[in-house]
Amino acid sequence: MKADRSFPYGLYLVISGADCRGRDLLWVAEEAILGGVDIIQLREKSVSDTEFLAKAERLKAVTDRYGVPLIINDNLRVAMQVGAAGIHVGQRDMPPPIVRDAWPGCRLLGYSIEELAQLESTAAAAADYLGISPVFSTPTKADTVTEWGIAGIRKIRRLTAKPLVAIGRMNRDNAAEAIRAGADSIAVVSAICAAEHPRLAASELKQVIENVK
Repeated sequence: MKADRSFPYGLYLVISGADCRGRDLLWVAEEAILGGVDIIQLREKSVSDTEFLAKAERLKAVTDRYGVPLIINDNLRVAMQVGAAGIHVGQRDMPPPIVRDAWPGCRLLGYSIEELAQLESTAAAAADYLGISPVFSTPTKADTVTEWGIAGIRKIRRLTAKPLVAIGRMNRDNAAEAIRAGADSIAVVSAICAAEHPRLAASELKQVIENVK
């Protein structure tokens, strides 16, 4: 199916304090933006709401400086309070239709797809973009339902026009193949956060994506 091109965020960074391996999260995020990251999701699974909000506020000051949208992972209160561009939720989080009702001002609502049947759900219909999760299994996601692979991206692309974000062990070696299969965006974590030079890592990934698009 022809993709909806209203999602111009080719390189999508998912970041947390733990992912940065002892380095300052704000420094990593800014370096990534300078290297070409188009959108950032703050994902903090093991901190209090108070700490999450404080991190989100500091990160938003950075993303606002560069005009980069900030997405909050699965915390509606933090997303609304910080004035984020949007929120990303998964299968065990608040369903997108409820997010819409609670936060009419949400501009970017992401939803992770783990099974093909979920494409036909009201949750998917309410989302602005779909996360294909994971494309390749990762040690950090122990509850994986489907490892989509490149063939999975291709199959989902045939079934929906919604923007697709490929996540799960994505890097500069497989990003081009994912884009060719129908992904609109490549979401990375360690490929940038754990890189010795986050700016260079982001720049190389962005170049791969732009060369295909």
